[in-house]
Amino acid sequence: MRRRAQTGPRHLLEPGPDAQQRRQLFEAAATAPDHGQILPWRFVLIGEQARARLGEAFEQALLERDPDAGEDERGRARGKASRAPFLALAVVREGGDGQDHIRPHERMVSLGCALQNLLLTAHAQGFGAGLVSGLAMDSRALRACFALGEHERAVCFVAIGTPARAREPRPKPAPERFVSELAP
Repeated sequence: MRRRAQTGPRHLLEPGPDAQQRRQLFEAAATAPDHGQILPWRFVLIGEQARARLGEAFEQALLERDPDAGEDERGRARGKASRAPFLALAVVREGGDGQDHIRPHERMVSLGCALQNLLLTAHAQGFGAGLVSGLAMDSRALRACFALGEHERAVCFVAIGTPARAREPRPKPAPERFVSELAP
Protein backbone atom coordinates (compact mmCIF):
# COMPACT_ATOMS: atom_id res chain seq x y z
CA MET A 1 0.00 0.00 0.00
CA ARG A 2 2.75 2.42 0.89
CA ARG A 3 4.44 1.99 -2.49
CA ARG A 4 1.35 2.71 -4.59
CA ALA A 5 1.91 5.73 -6.80
CA GLN A 6 -0.08 7.62 -9.40
CA THR A 7 0.85 6.58 -12.94
CA GLY A 8 -0.62 8.73 -15.67
CA PRO A 9 -2.25 7.11 -18.71
CA ARG A 10 0.55 8.22 -21.07
CA HIS A 11 2.92 5.99 -19.11
CA LEU A 12 0.74 2.85 -19.14
CA LEU A 13 1.35 0.18 -21.77
CA GLU A 14 0.03 -3.26 -22.65
CA PRO A 15 -0.62 -5.61 -21.14
CA GLY A 16 -3.49 -4.40 -19.04
CA PRO A 17 -5.63 -6.48 -16.71
CA ASP A 18 -7.28 -9.52 -18.23
CA ALA A 19 -10.95 -10.43 -17.62
CA GLN A 20 -10.26 -12.21 -14.31
CA GLN A 21 -8.09 -9.37 -13.04
CA ARG A 22 -10.76 -6.81 -14.04
CA ARG A 23 -13.32 -8.79 -12.06
CA GLN A 24 -10.99 -8.73 -9.03
CA LEU A 25 -10.63 -4.95 -9.41
CA PHE A 26 -14.39 -4.45 -9.32
CA GLU A 27 -14.87 -6.97 -6.51
CA ALA A 28 -12.41 -4.90 -4.47
CA ALA A 29 -14.31 -1.72 -5.35
CA ALA A 30 -17.52 -3.37 -4.09
CA THR A 31 -16.06 -3.61 -0.56
CA ALA A 32 -16.22 0.19 -0.15
CA PRO A 33 -18.38 1.58 2.65
CA ASP A 34 -21.89 2.22 1.39
CA HIS A 35 -24.28 3.92 3.81
CA GLY A 36 -27.74 2.45 3.25
CA GLN A 37 -26.35 -0.01 0.66
CA ILE A 38 -27.58 2.25 -2.14
CA LEU A 39 -24.56 1.73 -4.41
CA PRO A 40 -24.25 5.45 -5.25
CA TRP A 41 -21.56 4.93 -7.86
CA ARG A 42 -20.81 2.92 -10.95
CA PHE A 43 -18.03 2.34 -13.45
CA VAL A 44 -18.27 2.37 -17.25
CA LEU A 45 -15.59 0.37 -19.06
CA ILE A 46 -14.27 1.89 -22.27
CA GLY A 47 -13.13 -0.94 -24.52
CA GLU A 48 -10.98 -0.61 -27.61
CA GLN A 49 -14.03 -0.41 -29.89
CA ALA A 50 -15.38 2.60 -27.96
CA ARG A 51 -12.15 4.63 -27.83
CA ALA A 52 -12.92 6.57 -31.03
CA ARG A 53 -16.32 7.53 -29.64
CA LEU A 54 -14.72 8.76 -26.42
CA GLY A 55 -12.13 10.66 -28.47
CA GLU A 56 -14.94 12.44 -30.31
CA ALA A 57 -16.53 13.37 -26.97
CA PHE A 58 -13.20 14.79 -25.75
CA GLU A 59 -12.91 16.82 -28.96
CA GLN A 60 -16.46 18.14 -28.59
CA ALA A 61 -15.80 18.99 -24.93
CA LEU A 62 -12.79 21.03 -26.05
CA LEU A 63 -14.92 22.83 -28.64
CA GLU A 64 -17.52 23.63 -25.96
CA ARG A 65 -14.79 25.48 -24.04
CA ASP A 66 -12.90 26.83 -27.04
CA PRO A 67 -14.80 26.96 -30.34
CA ASP A 68 -11.63 28.25 -32.03
CA ALA A 69 -9.44 25.29 -31.02
CA GLY A 70 -7.05 24.33 -33.80
CA GLU A 71 -6.65 20.92 -35.37
CA ASP A 72 -3.56 20.14 -33.24
CA GLU A 73 -5.48 20.80 -30.03
CA ARG A 74 -8.43 18.82 -31.30
CA GLY A 75 -6.15 15.92 -32.23
CA ARG A 76 -4.58 15.93 -28.77
CA ALA A 77 -8.05 15.91 -27.20
CA ARG A 78 -9.08 12.89 -29.32
CA GLY A 79 -5.79 11.14 -28.54
CA LYS A 80 -6.46 11.11 -24.81
CA ALA A 81 -9.00 8.34 -25.38
CA SER A 82 -6.30 5.99 -26.67
CA ARG A 83 -4.07 6.02 -23.63
CA ALA A 84 -3.81 3.07 -21.20
CA PRO A 85 -4.95 -0.48 -21.92
CA PHE A 86 -7.70 -0.34 -19.26
CA LEU A 87 -9.89 2.74 -19.03
CA ALA A 88 -13.10 3.19 -17.04
CA LEU A 89 -15.20 6.19 -16.06
CA ALA A 90 -16.18 6.53 -12.40
CA VAL A 91 -19.66 8.00 -11.95
CA VAL A 92 -21.36 9.07 -8.71
CA ARG A 93 -25.11 9.40 -8.22
CA GLU A 94 -25.60 12.46 -6.02
CA GLY A 95 -29.33 11.99 -5.35
CA GLY A 96 -32.64 11.48 -7.10
CA ASP A 97 -33.07 7.97 -5.75
CA GLY A 98 -35.35 8.62 -2.77
CA GLN A 99 -32.40 8.35 -0.40
CA ASP A 100 -31.84 12.08 0.15
CA HIS A 101 -30.81 11.50 3.78
CA ILE A 102 -27.58 10.11 2.30
CA ARG A 103 -25.93 13.35 1.32
CA PRO A 104 -23.80 13.90 -1.79
CA HIS A 105 -20.53 14.08 0.13
CA GLU A 106 -21.20 10.65 1.71
CA ARG A 107 -21.81 9.23 -1.74
CA MET A 108 -18.57 10.75 -2.99
CA VAL A 109 -16.66 9.31 -0.02
CA SER A 110 -18.05 5.88 -0.90
CA LEU A 111 -16.85 6.28 -4.49
CA GLY A 112 -13.46 7.48 -3.21
CA CYS A 113 -13.12 4.32 -1.15
CA ALA A 114 -14.14 2.17 -4.13
CA LEU A 115 -11.52 3.93 -6.25
CA GLN A 116 -8.79 3.46 -3.66
CA ASN A 117 -9.65 -0.24 -3.30
CA LEU A 118 -9.48 -0.59 -7.08
CA LEU A 119 -6.14 1.24 -7.29
CA LEU A 120 -4.61 -0.81 -4.49
CA THR A 121 -5.78 -4.03 -6.12
CA ALA A 122 -4.27 -2.97 -9.45
CA HIS A 123 -1.00 -2.23 -7.66
CA ALA A 124 -1.10 -5.64 -5.94
CA GLN A 125 -1.63 -7.24 -9.37
CA GLY A 126 1.59 -5.58 -10.54
CA PHE A 127 0.03 -2.83 -12.65
CA GLY A 128 0.45 0.91 -12.64
CA ALA A 129 -2.73 2.92 -12.25
CA GLY A 130 -3.96 6.45 -11.94
CA LEU A 131 -6.99 8.68 -11.81
CA VAL A 132 -7.51 11.33 -14.46
CA SER A 133 -10.03 14.14 -14.65
CA GLY A 134 -10.12 17.53 -16.30
CA LEU A 135 -12.33 20.14 -17.83
CA ALA A 136 -14.16 17.63 -20.04
CA MET A 137 -15.75 15.93 -17.02
CA ASP A 138 -18.63 18.42 -16.81
CA SER A 139 -19.09 18.88 -20.55
CA ARG A 140 -22.35 18.23 -22.38
CA ALA A 141 -20.43 16.02 -24.81
CA LEU A 142 -19.11 13.68 -22.11
CA ARG A 143 -22.49 13.56 -20.35
CA ALA A 144 -24.14 12.57 -23.63
CA CYS A 145 -21.44 10.03 -24.53
CA PHE A 146 -22.00 8.17 -21.25
CA ALA A 147 -25.76 8.83 -21.05
CA LEU A 148 -25.38 10.29 -17.55
CA GLY A 149 -28.59 10.79 -15.65
CA GLU A 150 -29.74 14.10 -14.17
CA HIS A 151 -28.31 13.27 -10.74
CA GLU A 152 -25.10 11.65 -11.96
CA ARG A 153 -21.66 13.21 -12.16
CA ALA A 154 -18.61 11.97 -14.05
CA VAL A 155 -15.86 12.11 -11.43
CA CYS A 156 -12.73 10.70 -13.06
CA PHE A 157 -11.29 8.09 -15.36
CA VAL A 158 -9.36 5.13 -14.00
CA ALA A 159 -6.39 4.12 -16.16
CA ILE A 160 -4.52 0.85 -15.59
CA GLY A 161 -1.70 -0.87 -17.44
CA THR A 162 1.92 -1.89 -17.30
CA PRO A 163 4.11 1.06 -16.31
CA ALA A 164 6.53 2.14 -19.03
CA ARG A 165 9.19 2.54 -16.36
CA ALA A 166 9.54 1.93 -12.63
CA ARG A 167 8.83 4.98 -10.51
CA GLU A 168 9.63 5.79 -6.97
CA PRO A 169 6.57 6.89 -5.02
CA ARG A 170 6.50 10.58 -4.18
CA PRO A 171 7.31 11.52 -0.59
CA LYS A 172 4.31 11.13 1.70
CA PRO A 173 3.45 13.69 4.37
CA ALA A 174 4.20 12.74 7.96
CA PRO A 175 1.07 12.06 10.04
CA GLU A 176 1.91 15.07 12.22
CA ARG A 177 1.04 17.29 9.26
CA PHE A 178 -2.56 16.08 8.99
CA VAL A 179 -3.52 14.54 12.37
CA SER A 180 -4.61 16.56 15.38
CA GLU A 181 -6.39 15.71 18.60
CA LEU A 182 -9.60 17.25 19.87
CA ALA A 183 -8.95 19.06 23.13
CA PRO A 184 -10.89 17.81 26.17
